Amino acid sequence: MNAFLAAVIVAVAVAAGSYFVLNTQQKTVAQAFATDGARVGNPGSNLIGMN
Repeated sequence: MNAFLAAVIVAVAVAAGSYFVLNTQQKTVAQAFATDGARVGNPGSNLIGMN
């Protein structure tokens, strides 16, 4: 039982840690592909089905 509780605690800690790390590292697509070659314009105007 102690091993199971320890595994659950470690799994929750790893999930929470990865959430915070990825949340600080991720960029929106407009920021990540902001070069001339990517041709990303206004994020609201280049979506499929949006006119």
